Amino acid sequence: MDDETKPAPAVPPEPREAASPPAAEADTAPTDPPLRSRTIIHADAYPSDQVGSMMERPVAVLSPETLVSEAIREVRVLARTHFITYVYVTDDDNQLEGVVAMRELLLADARQPLSAIMLRDPYALRADMTLLDAMREAVGRHYPVYPVCDRLGRLVGLVRGQAMFERQAIEISAQPGQMVGVEKEETMATPVPRCFRLRYPWLQFNLFAALAAATVIAFFESTLDQLVLLAAFLPVLAGQAGNTGAQAMAVTLRGITIGEVRRGSQRVRKEALLGVMNAIPVGLSAALVMFVYASMQGADVSLMLAVVVLIAMLLSCVLSGMIGAAVPLILRRLGADPATASSILLSTTTDVLSMGLLLSLTTWLVL
Repeated sequence: MDDETKPAPAVPPEPREAASPPAAEADTAPTDPPLRSRTIIHADAYPSDQVGSMMERPVAVLSPETLVSEAIREVRVLARTHFITYVYVTDDDNQLEGVVAMRELLLADARQPLSAIMLRDPYALRADMTLLDAMREAVGRHYPVYPVCDRLGRLVGLVRGQAMFERQAIEISAQPGQMVGVEKEETMATPVPRCFRLRYPWLQFNLFAALAAATVIAFFESTLDQLVLLAAFLPVLAGQAGNTGAQAMAVTLRGITIGEVRRGSQRVRKEALLGVMNAIPVGLSAALVMFVYASMQGADVSLMLAVVVLIAMLLSCVLSGMIGAAVPLILRRLGADPATASSILLSTTTDVLSMGLLLSLTTWLVL
C-alpha cells in the first residue's frame, strides 16, 4: 500500500478540562449591593435630652437602583445580627430618599428597583431635636423605628420609638423626687453617702425657708398674744394655700413636659381665676368655722375674725395658685429644670404668704 494511502497514526485525544460548574454552584457569589449605612456624627456628640443621643447605627441602607431581589438577599444576611423593620434608601450623598417596609419588599416584583416601591420623602427626626419635641411630633404616627437625619437631610442614625418614650417616662417619673429636692440621678441602688450629698443641701435650704415662716409669726407675736385662737387657724390657712399652689404647679409641670404650655401669662391668669372660684366656697366654710369657734371662746370680734379669715383665704388661694404656676415657668426661663425643688420653693412662699395675710389683716382690721 502506498504511503499516500496509509492511514495517519491515531493521535491520542487531549484530555478535556473539566467543565466549569454552573453559576449557581460557582464559588464566587454574585456581588452584594454596597451598604450605605455610615454614621456621620456619633451619638455621644449630642446632649442626653436630644434625639441624637439615642441613635443606633443605621442598617439596611441601600441605593435607589438596588433590585428587590438584591435587597431581600441583603436583608436576609443582616437579619442574622440585627432587628430590621424598614429598608432605607439613600443617594450617593447619604440623603434619605425613601423607606421600604418589609411587606412591600416581599410582595414586590424581584426585578423592580427600590426606587419604584419606596415611600418617598419619609418622616424623619432631626438629630438635634429635643426628646420632648420628637415625642410631640411622633405621638400621632406610632412608627416602631424613626430615621434620624442631620440638618442637611443625611441619614445619621435610627431611633426606636419604644426606647424614646421609655427615656421620657423615666424623666417624668423623676419629677416627684425633684420637686422635693431628690435628684433624678438617685435610685434604689445609689450608695448612702451619695444620697446624703444629693439630699442634704435641699434639706438645709428647706430649714432656712421654714425659719422665714417662723419669722413672720414672731413679727406678729403681739397679735397672737391678744387673739390666741388665731393660732388654730394658721395651719389651716397654710395647708389650704399650699394645696392650691401644688395643684397649679402639678398641672403646669405636666403641661411643660408634654409641650402644652405656650404662653406662661395665660397659664398664670387661669390659675388666678381658679383660685377665686375655689376660695369663695372654701373661704365661706372657714369663716363660718371661725365665727362659731370665736363665739364659743367668748370673743367680741367673732364676726370680724370671720371676715378676716374669708379675705385671707381668698387672697391666699389666688396668690398661691399664681405662684404654683409661675415657679416652674420662672425656673424654665432661667434655664433650670422646672421640677427642681419647686415644691420646697412653693411651700415656703405659700406658708409665709398665708400666715402673713391672716396676721396682718387681723392686726389692721380687728385690733
